[in-house]
Amino acid sequence: MKKQILLLTIALTSLSSCGIYKSYERPVDLQTDGLYGAVQTGNDPQGTGAMHWREFFTDPTLQALIQKALAQNTSMKQTDLQILEAQEYLKCSKLAYIPSLVFSPQGQLSSFDWAAPNKTYSLPITASWQLGSFGQLRNSKKSAEVTVEQTKVVRMAVQQSLVANVANLYYTLCMLDAELAITEQTAENWKQSVELTKNLMQAGRSNKAAVSQSEANYLNVAASVYDLKEAITQAENAICTILGEAPHHIERTSLNAFQAPSVQTGLPLALLQNRPDVRQAELKLASSFYNVNLAKAAFYPSLTISGTLGFTNSGGGIIVNPGKFIWNALGQLTQPLFANGALRAKKKVAEMQMEEAKMAFQQSLIAAGNEVNTALATLQKTTGKQDLISAQITALSDALQATEALYRDNVSRSVNYLNVLTAQTGLLSAQLGQISNQFATVQATINLYQALGGGSITEQ
Repeated sequence: MKKQILLLTIALTSLSSCGIYKSYERPVDLQTDGLYGAVQTGNDPQGTGAMHWREFFTDPTLQALIQKALAQNTSMKQTDLQILEAQEYLKCSKLAYIPSLVFSPQGQLSSFDWAAPNKTYSLPITASWQLGSFGQLRNSKKSAEVTVEQTKVVRMAVQQSLVANVANLYYTLCMLDAELAITEQTAENWKQSVELTKNLMQAGRSNKAAVSQSEANYLNVAASVYDLKEAITQAENAICTILGEAPHHIERTSLNAFQAPSVQTGLPLALLQNRPDVRQAELKLASSFYNVNLAKAAFYPSLTISGTLGFTNSGGGIIVNPGKFIWNALGQLTQPLFANGALRAKKKVAEMQMEEAKMAFQQSLIAAGNEVNTALATLQKTTGKQDLISAQITALSDALQATEALYRDNVSRSVNYLNVLTAQTGLLSAQLGQISNQFATVQATINLYQALGGGSITEQ
């Protein structure tokens, strides 16, 4: 008996050295330096990506919309169910360590040559404990644990996407509101310009061509009001779809009300924790690691212990009690010897899949770093342009006033309605460009927050 114990101890020690009992560890050769390129802001190692969305989006109206989306969106509810499903599978993996019990009562009537039948019954309880190959149960359980974490990360990714989508649509509505206000004001101003041109024509200081051109210009702007109202309806309906509600008006503030904290990129290592897609890529690597362990474990013996304990009786024409107890015990050790190379091939495939998962993990980090770089570059560009566009609008407003005065007072015959039209169009274009650039700044800030992994932190 001592000899068998010694052999078993030696076997377990050798198996442990083969790595099938090791847990996943992040690769030491993972490249994270320079993921953001030449840009990096702030001193906080975690960066803005570690902020909860309530800290980043401080508009109470937007907060209420995001909260409602997270509570009502069907994709969020589906991920919650998937987490519960994965947890149940994990329970199955843990219960594999526990013996199974089966109660199987049996009764039998038998007769030979029409003689009185013999009656037999048994009430056995059978226990079976399948230990599996050494390390197989442990790695199966570890793999199930990784699956649970994967479903949680999927939920984080869905939440992150919902937060960003609701915020982008919300500020899209704010942008459209601002464009609509300017367009409606411009349409009113140009309507007055039509009346002015008609009066000048009656006074002999303008002509029909100028009147027709001014009317066409006014009608074009007036028509764009309807386009903007349609776009507003579409954006509101998009938010309602996310909320899982019928179409209705969406309350909002204004584009000027957007206030975000100073964005800090933090260290690239923070992406490993904050970005759901990067975490998902690492969990796939961890899962493939345990698949390799399972493939290795298939080379080693599989142990199954079973036993039966029951009560039985038999007689001739009647069943006689009390009966007799029956029991048996069986231990079976199975060692694979030859499987046509299948086990070795499966191990090689598992190892190659792990290498693929490692490369995908590294690539997900590179892609994340490029997204951060792009969003930050866009934010810097739009922020830098804002003051220039404001100065341009001031200059164009002054030019329009001067041109209209010259045209109205007929001070210079070189100034005609085409000059007025050019000045009006230039000012409207600059005003709409300012709103567009302001929205691009907001959107770039949201995109940078999302690229850093922001919005994925769940409620505490």
